[in-house]
Parts: sequence; structure tokens; C-alpha cells
Amino acid sequence: MVARHDRYLSGSTDISDRPEFADRKRTDPSREGEDWFIEDFTLAEIKTLKARQPRAGRTKVYDGLHDIPTFDEVLALVKVSAEIAGREIGVYPETKHPAIFDRVGLRHDEAMLDALTKHGFSGADAPVFIQSFEIENLKRLKEKTDIKLVFLTDKKPDFSEIAKTVDGVGPYKELLIDEEAYSTGFIEEAHAAGLLVHPWTFRDDDPAEGFNHIGIELEVYYRYGVDGVFSDFTDTAFEIRQNVEDTP
Repeated sequence: MVARHDRYLSGSTDISDRPEFADRKRTDPSREGEDWFIEDFTLAEIKTLKARQPRAGRTKVYDGLHDIPTFDEVLALVKVSAEIAGREIGVYPETKHPAIFDRVGLRHDEAMLDALTKHGFSGADAPVFIQSFEIENLKRLKEKTDIKLVFLTDKKPDFSEIAKTVDGVGPYKELLIDEEAYSTGFIEEAHAAGLLVHPWTFRDDDPAEGFNHIGIELEVYYRYGVDGVFSDFTDTAFEIRQNVEDTP
């Protein structure tokens, strides 16, 4: 298993500059135009690529310096980092497009759980959430693990139904507040169903429309009671959370 946000490789690797892979570029229903898709490559081939920053406006100084990590390498780094820091560090993997990978004989489930167990992440009390946009994938995982599961969504789900499978919901953040920054009731309904709420994604360099600073945006969500957030800038998200907790 390889740690990338997307199946396609053009955004976060240097594959477009690699002539030896030019003939692997193809179309796919999941993406407009042509691209390179990770399931068409061996791990050895992936390891010849270098990582790139995919988001416009962010520094490119690290482009070309780092290999593409495997999930196993990420977990090993987490364990070493936890030992150095002297505290627990959690992981929050997403199974990306599991149905597509399943169709080509690359099901995530067992390999992911085996890797987590190998590195000491197993059981309901482990500092792990497994997230997915596909509820069928989460239903399969529920039969195999006690690790906490989170359903990602950009639409309001049936909370009582998904609560049969998952421990939390990861909604697109704009589902939680209206245009005037009032609660839509999403958080309250999810909590009533016993679900944690972890909205996505909060970025210092891209606050949502209507917010002129990420700190103000995050404070609104924290004060409405979200249980956690997805952020590209975790230091900011942590600082704002601490500020909210320390003030009435």
C-alpha cells in the first residue's frame, strides 16, 4: 500500500517528467482527461518517483527531494516519532476508492489491518481512525476490526443508519453551518446518534468564504462542538482549539 491522497499521480509526483512512463498515461472515468494511475505500477516503479506539492500557492522547495512512502513506512515513522516525543501519536488512514481497487484485485482491507497490527495499532482503544467515503467498505471493516471507523461524506447522511456501522462522521464542513455561520443542526443530530464529528478541511492559506482568517473559522466550528477537524496545518488547529478550551 502506498501513501498518496489520490489514485492519479500527476499532482503529487514527478511522473509527468518521466519519459519511461509516458505510455502508461490513460483515461479513467474518475478523472477528466488522461493521467497515470497508481494501480498500473509496481512498487519498485513507484519508488523511482519523487514527491511534489500539489496545491498551488504553497512552497515547492521540497519538490523532488522525497520518495513516495508506503503505508508501512508511515506507520514505522509514527512509532519512532512517538518514542522520540515521549507521547502517543495517532494515525488516521483513509481507504481511497476501495471499490475500484477491489475490482482490480487490490483490496485494501486485510493488508491495511495487518500493517496496523504489525505496528501496534489494533483494538478499540488504539489511537486510530479508519476513514472512507464508501460505507460498504466500512461495513466490511466492522466485521474484522474494533478500530474506530469514520464515514466521510459531502451530503447529510442518515445518522441512525450509519451509526450501526461507524463511530463517527467526517462531513464537508459547509454542511455544519449556514451562510450566516449559524449551526445547521448537523452536529447536534450526529451527537444524538452517538457519532463523533470530524469536518474537513481547514487550511491556513484557504479559509472558507465568509471568513477572513482561519482562526475565526476554526473557532466557530469548535464552539459548535465538533470533536476534531481535518487540517493541513495541525499546529494552527491545535492552537485554536486550546484557545477555545481556555476561554468561556
